Amino acid sequence: MMRRRLMDSPRRSNRINLYVGNLSSTATEIDLKQVFSAFGPVIEVSIMNDEYIGSGQSRRYAYIKMEERTQGEAAILNLNGKSLSNRVIGVIEALPLSPVNVTPPCNKYRHRSWRDKKE
Repeated sequence: MMRRRLMDSPRRSNRINLYVGNLSSTATEIDLKQVFSAFGPVIEVSIMNDEYIGSGQSRRYAYIKMEERTQGEAAILNLNGKSLSNRVIGVIEALPLSPVNVTPPCNKYRHRSWRDKKE
């Protein structure tokens, strides 16, 4: 219900964030900006890298922020399932995590499995 109120809020920006998955490891931010700019102004492109383990290699997904929601939706319709650098990419709207989607920090069933079940 909280997510619904946030999405319907009149103060909500007209911008849209897109998730682009299954990218080629050689895809660059410039490449993505060129492709998505065909649908409207691109504010930001962020390719996620595997910096946690220190390799810095692409994790093969990116987030793209576009100026107009309608243009982002057009990009989703036209690019989802299409080939980019010989890979079929997935393009969807990236929604922010809401409190509903976050796992509570203390869960008494967290470490239990079906093997622990007493009969």
